[in-house]
Amino acid sequence: MKRIDDFREIIDNYEVVFFDAFGVLKNYGGLVPGIERTFDYLEESGKEYYIVTNDASRSPTQLAESYHKKGLNIITADRVISSGMLTKEFLDLKVDDGIVAYLGTEDSAHYIESEGLHTLPVSAITAENFDKVNALVFLDDEGFDWCNDLNKTVNLLRRRTIPAIVANTDFAYPVNVNEIAIAVGGIAAMIEAIVGKKFIRFGKPDSQMFMFAYDLIREYRPISKKEIVMVGDTLQTDILGGNKFGLDTVLVLSGNTLAADAQNRMTSTGIVPTYICDSAVVK
Repeated sequence: MKRIDDFREIIDNYEVVFFDAFGVLKNYGGLVPGIERTFDYLEESGKEYYIVTNDASRSPTQLAESYHKKGLNIITADRVISSGMLTKEFLDLKVDDGIVAYLGTEDSAHYIESEGLHTLPVSAITAENFDKVNALVFLDDEGFDWCNDLNKTVNLLRRRTIPAIVANTDFAYPVNVNEIAIAVGGIAAMIEAIVGKKFIRFGKPDSQMFMFAYDLIREYRPISKKEIVMVGDTLQTDILGGNKFGLDTVLVLSGNTLAADAQNRMTSTGIVPTYICDSAVVK
């Protein structure tokens, strides 16, 4: 593990940079101050970049637009790879018809709609359509009633043998300097334990997102894993996932992992990045 003072050194040593989103490029206050300089330098250097995110609450187009609203216009939809994309691909291939029930917002549900499938919030499941539900997707921690809809989800999965897909594996996310909130991955883990079934997961630290991005690049240029670096703020998702896929990794201290806690977390988890840097901002 090597301490890096200026993120510019990371960019100079790789051809492609994979960025996590929340905690790396943005946080509860907006964009990480100065992150625009990083993307300017990437463009000047002719380096590629992708946003590899567990955020399944919106489509890549909507996620790109969210950066535009904050003043970072350089990020386009084709540079965003989300766990929601893999969820949609799974539904297209594995679920032929019927209803896909979901926990999340309407925006997230619109994105996973597939030909021949009808998306429906868990709240709208009734005795009449119960047997037509052929899959359930955990998309977002907002957009549903935490009491009634979670209980309904538990009982649906107890009574029906259907795939349950976790589109966002994050357990929690910071809402301010001192507090975190439960993410939909944490909700899914609780329900998984209650019903005693294994759910299908897309998103870091699982390798599908990294393979998806890697294959996307290899469609138009030769690239080796040694030429790609993954930048994230969370050991258990970004860093573990990148390490498992064979990428070099950078832990930044601008999000979930604070400088005071970094060494203790690495020691307790055994997850060690290639580099540590205060942020993904070039100086």
